[in-house]
Amino acid sequence: MKTLIEIHAIQNFAPSNLNRDDTGAPKDAIFGGARRARISSQCLKRCVREYFKASFWEKNILENLGQRSKRLLEEVVKLLVKEGRKLDEARNRARLAMLAGAGIWIAPNEAESDEEEKSEYLVFFGAREIASIAATINERWKTEKWAAIEEALKKSSAKEKKKEAAKKASAQLKESFSRILNGGKAVDVALFGRMLADMPQKNQCAASQVAHAISTHAVEREFDFYTAVDDLKPEDTAGADMMGTVEFNSACFYRYAVVDWEKLLTNLQNDRELAAKGLRVFLEGFVVAEPTGKQNSFAAHNPPEFVAVSVRHNTAPRNLANAFETAIRAKKDESLTKKSADELAKKAKMLRDAFGGEEKTFVLNLAEADVDGLGTVVTTLKDLLDNTLSAVKE
Repeated sequence: MKTLIEIHAIQNFAPSNLNRDDTGAPKDAIFGGARRARISSQCLKRCVREYFKASFWEKNILENLGQRSKRLLEEVVKLLVKEGRKLDEARNRARLAMLAGAGIWIAPNEAESDEEEKSEYLVFFGAREIASIAATINERWKTEKWAAIEEALKKSSAKEKKKEAAKKASAQLKESFSRILNGGKAVDVALFGRMLADMPQKNQCAASQVAHAISTHAVEREFDFYTAVDDLKPEDTAGADMMGTVEFNSACFYRYAVVDWEKLLTNLQNDRELAAKGLRVFLEGFVVAEPTGKQNSFAAHNPPEFVAVSVRHNTAPRNLANAFETAIRAKKDESLTKKSADELAKKAKMLRDAFGGEEKTFVLNLAEADVDGLGTVVTTLKDLLDNTLSAVKE
């Protein structure tokens, strides 16, 4: 039985610039023929991943998280040095092992400059995977033919390095890497997925999908003209010493994400307790975490006032953005948040009546929207999460 957990949120932000494009302007999109404010899914997922780090740090279970970086070589080297290996030798063998075992090329720093040694692309490894890579290198410190791998690299072209290194590596080293790279039961890797260009068989399909947040209404671009005065300039000197403009907007966003429970279990090697913990932190982070763009300038810390979570079985996901295909227009003295939540609830009930499906929905309704018939109303975020997890485990 396929189980989907869907979360819908209505969140009204004060004037802000939470997620910028390449010109520094708030991201936007045309939807339903009108310009909408937008926060990218990448930005929202980053917020949740950072929330994971804070949450799991408090619970002292960082081994259940991953690191996405070009600098993972140094993480492996640190572990080898802790085992008593010499720094330069550890770095060289870690580089050779990651190339021969996983096809990850990290160019050596020939000039002995301060520039960091980085992989060709971002690599997303779980903490357990990193630790296991270091342990494998340490175990094969004397038995692996490191000199032969290095000699093969010197004789091969840039395009052939990965192939030649793999040829000289032992079957045991390659088998170890194949066994190690299973996601490492890292919750964020399981939820958000990863792609390893040189080992596609070790890719991990994400258990979650996150939509771009869009405003429920049309927006216009606004500009803030600012000036700054030099504190130490003479008192008889007039004028500002710096001036400029920054774009911003104020928008009520619809946000949506969905988690495939069975896929999450598979990615976490059927550890149900860890999957439930990860799902709870994901949902909590989706509600609580917020983008940090220009928050020092705007301080738009406005939590969602309407959140609905549905646990649905054997049915397709339902993004409810079309509730706002016609841009919401609030009348004078009318709450934009409430009107948006009303339309969301109306669309959800309409689609449920039309397409059916088994579901349980729980609603945190601070906006006092009309949710009659949508689901069970709860009064706190804790109750929302508790009820959702109970429904998933049934």
